[in-house]
Amino acid sequence: MNALRESYGQEIDQILAKYPDDEKRSAVMPLLFVAMRKDGYVNKQDLEDIGEIIGRSSTDVASILGFYTLFHDKPEGKYRIQVCNDLPCALRGADEYLDNLCDNLGIRPGETTEDGVVTLEAVMCLAACDKAPMFQVQDYNGVAYHENQTVESTMQLVESWRAEGGKDA
Repeated sequence: MNALRESYGQEIDQILAKYPDDEKRSAVMPLLFVAMRKDGYVNKQDLEDIGEIIGRSSTDVASILGFYTLFHDKPEGKYRIQVCNDLPCALRGADEYLDNLCDNLGIRPGETTEDGVVTLEAVMCLAACDKAPMFQVQDYNGVAYHENQTVESTMQLVESWRAEGGKDA
């Protein structure tokens, strides 16, 4: 039984229809997003289900999962803030912004707030160096970009997520 197909069969069929029969492996990334929708991460069963759907091994699927920062293999905060701190962004204050954001959230990069609302990460190149400090935020439904940020504006956003009910919203 393929639990992923059972839950999202019609959507999976629509995704697979975009690819030739002999290139179903190209659907791995959209299928990983489908798998993440439920809990915000891809578990081992999802890897096996996706492998079965595209005719590849779960190890092949896991190699894609591990390579891209948009995919996750363990539960963390409902919202994943990824702050770009490569050199151009650092020159525009990204490192100081990240340090101060950590202080305000009470966590370090790679950690999740006690309430389970935010996981914070430092990442390289989000393609908006001229608008740093900036971050992308991922939640169970997608990705949004926030540019020209201050710690205050970011904390207002975090507080709005908490007001919506945090992890269970």
